[in-house]
Amino acid sequence: MTTTTAQPIDSVFRALADPTRRLVLERLSQGPESVSGLAAPFDMALPSFVEHLRVLEDCGLVQSSKTGRVRTYRLMPKRLRLAEDWLSRQRAIWEQRLDQLDAYLLALKEKRSS
Repeated sequence: MTTTTAQPIDSVFRALADPTRRLVLERLSQGPESVSGLAAPFDMALPSFVEHLRVLEDCGLVQSSKTGRVRTYRLMPKRLRLAEDWLSRQRAIWEQRLDQLDAYLLALKEKRSS
């Protein structure tokens, strides 16, 4: 895998690593929301919260728009597909390995019982 293809998925996983950002994404899955609406449930200074939004926007998980003085964020679900696709490939690899292990152990058991 080249560095250029690794960077987008790396930034997505870095963004998803933080519980605050995951909660923001869960909230945005219900629909667009203003910065103040998103920040309300969190006990942190607004500049700190805005930094979380910046990380999410920089990796493409959210997109913002400004109308007047209100900045609104919305989820960009296609970007989540990077993580989902990677995890699916890993699951397939490990399921194949576990199937091979299972077959080996069954063969070993049959060999010992004969």
